[in-house]
Amino acid sequence: MTIHAHEPFGFEGRLVSVEVDIRRGIPSIDLVGLAEGAVREARDRVRAATRNSGFEFPLDRVLVNLFPAGLRKEGAAYDLPIALSILCRAGILPDPGKDVLALGELKLDGTVCAVPGVLPAVAAALRAGIEDFIVPQANGSEARALGAGRVYPIASLTETTTICASIRVGTPAEDRESGQFPNPFGRNEEGDFSEIRGLPRVRRALEIAAAGGHNVILFGPPGSGKTLAARRFPSLLPDLGREESLESTSLHSLGTTLAEGSGLLRRPPFRSPHHGSSLEGLIGGGRKAGPGEVSLAHNGVLFLDEAPEFHRDVLQALREPLEDHVVSIARAEQSFRYPASFILLLAANPCPCGNLGRRDKACLCSIQEIDRYWRRLGNPLLDRVDIRVPVRPQSEWDLLGPPGESSSVIRQRVEGARAKQAERNGDNPVLLNGRLTPAHLAERVPLRPEVMKLLLAAAGKIDLSSRAIHSVIKVARTIADLRDASEVGEEDLLEAIQHRRFGDGNFYWEGQEKSL
Repeated sequence: MTIHAHEPFGFEGRLVSVEVDIRRGIPSIDLVGLAEGAVREARDRVRAATRNSGFEFPLDRVLVNLFPAGLRKEGAAYDLPIALSILCRAGILPDPGKDVLALGELKLDGTVCAVPGVLPAVAAALRAGIEDFIVPQANGSEARALGAGRVYPIASLTETTTICASIRVGTPAEDRESGQFPNPFGRNEEGDFSEIRGLPRVRRALEIAAAGGHNVILFGPPGSGKTLAARRFPSLLPDLGREESLESTSLHSLGTTLAEGSGLLRRPPFRSPHHGSSLEGLIGGGRKAGPGEVSLAHNGVLFLDEAPEFHRDVLQALREPLEDHVVSIARAEQSFRYPASFILLLAANPCPCGNLGRRDKACLCSIQEIDRYWRRLGNPLLDRVDIRVPVRPQSEWDLLGPPGESSSVIRQRVEGARAKQAERNGDNPVLLNGRLTPAHLAERVPLRPEVMKLLLAAAGKIDLSSRAIHSVIKVARTIADLRDASEVGEEDLLEAIQHRRFGDGNFYWEGQEKSL
């Protein structure tokens, strides 16, 4: 029998065996195996919690080894496995007779508190053939999300006597959950698209983005509705599939953003970091090399409001995740990889003062100031944004007019378009149009000669780069999917070009006096 803990070491982490040796000597607890900070302090918490729970702590010299010794161990989740290993070794608790995964932080009175990273820990244990898991009561739903093994949630250390005996004789774990888990990303919190009045071009662009997984930038004066539209965008997305739910829930568990008592996340995550966020906060890393905002947005949406105000190095670091859909964090001893497949939404003013494009105010920015403002985003990042939408302030008649289509109506069209993509991409049904490579486009999106001729003419007229040409084809394919067409037509291509023509060195509206 071995009690195992788990070290969140990248996306999957590593199991840690807690070995205990008890011998005659001055009463003490020695921890070896690169135990850091909170793990070293577990000695005193375990001793006090054991005694306050009614157990007699061994009056001998106790040596605890955390194997493998070369892996640094951090966090308070080692409290419970250390306590169980000591008590089982001393004969105070019955030997479970099987390998067990245990996670939990102990208070001095023996209460077992919630810890992060339970879902990836259970997944790692299952891969190693371990089927019994002792976790805090608050993490019970999370541990059961995989639907495998036997989960024993406990609220205090005193319950471990019964639990260890149950594991030894193979008594099934008590099912304390109904199977309906709270969801911190529910649709009622996403709002509804009917709240957006007017803005037909924005509504259409976001529907296309939701259907094909395309990146979008909305630019316009303050108060024109950019942020409202972006924050209602997740309501257009379908629910997560099971594999997507497992990945997203694991990442939020590792990132300590999963609410206590939550099970699998059902809705796509929506992350909106502040423009003062650091590189480590957005991409991931730091002392523990944890997931950043781009990974927490995996299978969902990353929204950067006031995008040009973000640090340039932070914005440029988005290019690799947008291209590869993973984040690689290199350290001297180890490299970590986190998934990062998300829809990027950017919102920006058209100029530093924000008045460019307003009919009632004059823009006082010079061409040089506007150019410097947009250079903060950089062409390499903007080149990976398929859809660019200018947003004008709405008139009073638009704002007081009837509501538009609801999210549920639009979402039905989005789900239909995604179903067509899944049918077309049978080997990889989650591969949306926005993530197709040039090789995929050549194979799966053939263009008729007249459509190809129109594309080449448009590319020469508005000077599209090779990536921009591929982007137009991908958006056109999504537009065709929304109208349930088997081939891309000329009208699909023309609309896709309209969504692309802003941004390649030109963020000015037609009719503006300012021009390069």
